[in-house]
Amino acid sequence: MRRLYFGILLFWAIIWASSCEKDDICVEGDTPLLVIEFYDATDTSTLKEVTTLRVVGVGQSVTVGTFTDRSSLSSITIPLKTDEDSASFIMINESASDDNGSETGNLDTINFSYSRIEDFLSRGCGFIVNYDELEANVTADTDNWIQDIEITQSLVTNSDSTHVKIFH
Repeated sequence: MRRLYFGILLFWAIIWASSCEKDDICVEGDTPLLVIEFYDATDTSTLKEVTTLRVVGVGQSVTVGTFTDRSSLSSITIPLKTDEDSASFIMINESASDDNGSETGNLDTINFSYSRIEDFLSRGCGFIVNYDELEANVTADTDNWIQDIEITQSLVTNSDSTHVKIFH
């Protein structure tokens, strides 16, 4: 009788152990960020920092959190929207606040349009979004600090290389 109980217990232990699945931990990746580099408009092969740069999504009240706000940089990464085919950002050169807390820098609005490509990675990671057919333009105003925009890669599948060059 003991052998029968031991056999049944062993059988259920084998069934239970074989039904376990590995943990669904995602290490494969994430939706890529858009990589932007800033260049000198007069010498288009030379990187040029933007002084005290601030970037805010249009309709947002907080700055983009992928780099230090109001820092001088020649390259940044920003997130595009995963649920819409366009995203617009206010890029502020020489950002500062006056006594009333109002922005005193030079504001330019840049508009990105793209098509989204959903890519299923795994059950643990779910979907990521890649972007294709990337296009950009700056809203014209009387004092644009952005002189020109060049798309260097219209397909955004990683954050390792430059996608957009902005000349100022």
